Amino acid sequence: MVGTAEEKIVSRRIVITGAGGRLGAALAREWSAAGEEVTGFARQELDLSQPEQLRATLEPLDFAVLVNCAAQTNVDRCETHPDEAMQINADAVRVLAEICTKKGARCIQISTDYVFDGAKVGAYTEEDAALPISQYGASKRAGEIALLDISDKHLAVRVSWVFGPDRPSFVDQILQRARTEDSVAAIADKIAVPTYTRDAARLLRPLLFQKPVGGLLHLCNGGQCTWQEYGQFALDCAAEAGMELKARTVGALKMAELKAFIAKRPPNTAMSTDKLASIIGESPRDWREAVREYVRGFVSLSSKGC
Repeated sequence: MVGTAEEKIVSRRIVITGAGGRLGAALAREWSAAGEEVTGFARQELDLSQPEQLRATLEPLDFAVLVNCAAQTNVDRCETHPDEAMQINADAVRVLAEICTKKGARCIQISTDYVFDGAKVGAYTEEDAALPISQYGASKRAGEIALLDISDKHLAVRVSWVFGPDRPSFVDQILQRARTEDSVAAIADKIAVPTYTRDAARLLRPLLFQKPVGGLLHLCNGGQCTWQEYGQFALDCAAEAGMELKARTVGALKMAELKAFIAKRPPNTAMSTDKLASIIGESPRDWREAVREYVRGFVSLSSKGC
């Protein structure tokens, strides 16, 4: 372990890297609205593949917590460009953790459910072995290890199937297709848990200062589903909200049928949030409630004023 973080935090500024992405933008907006002092860096402002730029930009700043939402998340690109994946998802994380530790700040790394092989029956806990089956999963796991090697006060937060208003995700894509196509389909043999960015912002906020835990933590909504079930529920919510749809049913696909996939995908990465609930005293709401809120509050408003 390299160094230790100072106990005393003299600043409450939060730095968010990857602030132009789906999760990073939501964290910056929601936390700023809640009164936190937030400084965000989008990818074009801070390139994780340039360690000297990271040091030159972040070392002069006074901050208490850095939340790294930046990553190479294209699973198939990581498979064909493993060095790039490791550079951004692991090497850069070590640099960020070193910068934070030297400043007496905490580093919160956003990680992924793809660190698991998907062979487990039931939800994964933080104590389950991380056995990634893709270069993406391996690079993100290497980032977790690098982070916690620097200091066990840092925190790796695993999320899955992230959706929200700042960038289109599976929900937006399936609804757009259903509005313009007669039939739509989604994978029916892969299980995980959607994570609503606005819920993630609220659930993660107590961990910034009030309960500054370190180690590994799972953060997603409650329950679990397949892509097909996820898409079908989104369509049902859209129909209830009055959205005009050409397709009302989501057909079933199998992962083996999708020949365009390069990297292996774990079949089950549903994660338990019991540890999170024990820390903050609140369990995340079911993914259906979050999807319904999103479809009614954001998606339907953008389609013909519904």
